[in-house]
Amino acid sequence: MPSHPAPSEPAGGVLARAAHLLDEAAAEHGGALWRLAAEGRQLDANLVRLAAGTSVPEHVEPDLDVLVCVVAGGGALRTDAGEQELRPGFVAWLPHGTRRAVRAGAADLAYVTVHRRRPGLTIGTRDDAARTAPPTPRAPRDTVVTEGGEPACLLHRVCPECGRLAQESDARYCARCGEPLPAD
Repeated sequence: MPSHPAPSEPAGGVLARAAHLLDEAAAEHGGALWRLAAEGRQLDANLVRLAAGTSVPEHVEPDLDVLVCVVAGGGALRTDAGEQELRPGFVAWLPHGTRRAVRAGAADLAYVTVHRRRPGLTIGTRDDAARTAPPTPRAPRDTVVTEGGEPACLLHRVCPECGRLAQESDARYCARCGEPLPAD
């Protein structure tokens, strides 16, 4: 008899078709076209499209290794080791702490990122958190910090119109073109 996951466990399987998502999204739509959203997952994954000539500015992910798999278009990945070409089928590993930037070439660049899911932080009272975490040095004694579900990557800060990375973590609109930024 086949084994079925318990209701609280993710089922797994095919979740999306990259080519279909790229075809269906308007040509001018950039940023995250798809995100892994299954409850109980241990990974985060995104299908990202950068418009031709746009880039994700240099940044560092201090805590997570990131795997990048190019599915369409072309461009370049820049790290401290130099610049490397990106084409469909290329897979890059970016260890945590790696300084990196991604740039689309003459055509759009589409790639999938995968990394371990990093819970974010939620601040509440001890009663709210059922005393699951000790107080931190920066928080009052009756305040606790518990794990939540904040995204680990910066895609929610990349403008879907022009590809600019918002410098402010709480930005809602692109400072360059005014386009609303993707929701978390």
